[in-house]
Amino acid sequence: MNIPSRHCLPKFLLVVFVGAFASVSAIAELTIIYDTGHTKPIAPLLKPFVSDQVLPDHPGTAADSADQNVLTGATLGNLLPVRSPGLLVGDLAGRQLEPGVQERLAQGNPRPFFLIGSDRVSLEWLATHRDTLISLGAVGMLVQADTEQDVRHVAEISQGLSITLGSGSDLASALGIDRYPVLITRDGITQ
Repeated sequence: MNIPSRHCLPKFLLVVFVGAFASVSAIAELTIIYDTGHTKPIAPLLKPFVSDQVLPDHPGTAADSADQNVLTGATLGNLLPVRSPGLLVGDLAGRQLEPGVQERLAQGNPRPFFLIGSDRVSLEWLATHRDTLISLGAVGMLVQADTEQDVRHVAEISQGLSITLGSGSDLASALGIDRYPVLITRDGITQ
């Protein structure tokens, strides 16, 4: 291989840079796999997550503007219903966690957490244990709720507690439980 002279080196580097840039841009090109003819811009979908300064407005059809009105922000209704297949309301009947699960909790569970639903049993459990949960610094997951009113009932009772909505199926499966409401701590599981 011939090494370019000092005078040719800048030109040589420019050619290498342009060649490398062209190959990268060729890789980054968008490939359309399927188009139904009803393509809409992604901008309205991103608005709840990105400030208006970053995301430019794109003119669209009347249907697009109707979609923009619906997608202007995340609402509680968009998150519902919350379901957790495999989890049921009920008593654990003295069931204990498997030793391996118990060891993992003891090593890596710095904060107690609880699983509840919006059903009568869960609401009574939450009202009864609310002060204890607050003193433990426990965080919760609402694993079953059908309506916004269900979520509001839980919020009224749980004031002072941090509770998120989400399916608890994977978590319950990993812990080997199939009932809620439950409190999970380093020491195990209690109702």
